[in-house]
Amino acid sequence: MSPTSVGIDAVEIHTGKLRLDLAETFAPAKGESPGKYTKGLGLHASSFPDTYEDIVTMGANAAYRLMEREGLEPRDIGRIDVATESAFDNSKPVSTYIAGCLEQRFEGDFHHANKGERKFACVSGTQSIDDAYNWIRAGRHRGRSALVIATDTALYARGDAGEATQGAGAVAMLISEEPDLVELSAEQGYGSADETDFLKPNQQFPSVDGKRSVQVYLARMREAVEDFESVAGKIHPEDFVLLPFHTPFPGMVRKAAALAYRHTIRDTTIEEELADEIGRQPRPEAFDTDEAHVEAMSEYTDRLVDTARYRDWYDRVVAPTLEISSQVGNWYTGSVHVARASGLKHALEAGEDLVGARLGVASYGSGAQAEVHAETVQPGWEEKIAALTIDEQLEARYDISFDEYERIHDVHNHDVETADVEEFTTPDGEFVFDGWGRMGERKYRFVE
Repeated sequence: MSPTSVGIDAVEIHTGKLRLDLAETFAPAKGESPGKYTKGLGLHASSFPDTYEDIVTMGANAAYRLMEREGLEPRDIGRIDVATESAFDNSKPVSTYIAGCLEQRFEGDFHHANKGERKFACVSGTQSIDDAYNWIRAGRHRGRSALVIATDTALYARGDAGEATQGAGAVAMLISEEPDLVELSAEQGYGSADETDFLKPNQQFPSVDGKRSVQVYLARMREAVEDFESVAGKIHPEDFVLLPFHTPFPGMVRKAAALAYRHTIRDTTIEEELADEIGRQPRPEAFDTDEAHVEAMSEYTDRLVDTARYRDWYDRVVAPTLEISSQVGNWYTGSVHVARASGLKHALEAGEDLVGARLGVASYGSGAQAEVHAETVQPGWEEKIAALTIDEQLEARYDISFDEYERIHDVHNHDVETADVEEFTTPDGEFVFDGWGRMGERKYRFVE
């Protein structure tokens, strides 16, 4: 018999231990105005991994804390799926490394757990959740849960336009029957096309067409919303208390949110109530060319985002999801899941009662695919979010100078041979990188 409810039962976040201040450190070194980053991109700082950290340690540390907190043993986990676009092996998945780390700390093993690695740029974290959802709904889980881990070190080549959006961290999520955090909707919407907006053809650092990437992100999101509505019904802007978007940088989400709001108010009383102030949305039949219609829609959107009604909606529904990302940068596969946690954390601190409320989750991966689905907040959400230690982690980060940033960037650049660089922080109660094995594999140990 299929379970009545499947979703995210618990979540844990691990941020890289180094912090680069974009306004005070990065901008002066680049000869740029701090506002280019803090106002334009919406970013204040980036997280980076220390010398002993990588995608395995970050993912394993997030998963370890989650399992410890939830009182889980390996026998409770039936699959481990890792989503990443920072993998270092074309055959051996990161999930096997993470399982090996966890087996150092728990009795028993994960020998009977299915393990895999998902790749579709930043959307693969959500795809891994979909896989776990389907596995449970199919009744193949034997009463066990799935561990989904999104972990990335999002580095760009130095001097690249995307350099300021870098970040590193991991999100671990437990997917279970009768979840305590959010229940996933059966309905999903997709927008997908063969695109080359951002890719890494056998290279560590991405090749990016920045302007094209923004256009593709917005186009695929629009398609996904329309597809979701085809199975779930028309979306109203007040349907969701939070809208976590994939967040390469908050400035991108500002664009996506404006288009989402414009779409959802069309043919509603909200559009009519705003008509006296900014007019009605331009309809294509009123224009001789598509270009003229697009230009008119752009002008309407500019007026829309300046209205008090839009600003109130944005501040309630979107802005809370960006609070953590503004301090850590882009985590690729983990970014939309950081956004969800950020929004729920904000609601908890504000004393909001969200039980039964719905989230609209908008994931995206370059190449390109967007997915939209809904989530319903469950009665145990407050306890699960209160257990997060992200504030303490952010506060404990070591602030690096620009020279130190360049050194740590080289440490994590696979193509650069570096002399030993001393760690900036001291590991404590966590997994760390411990050198290389006889076949070039990475080795890890737990530091008490």
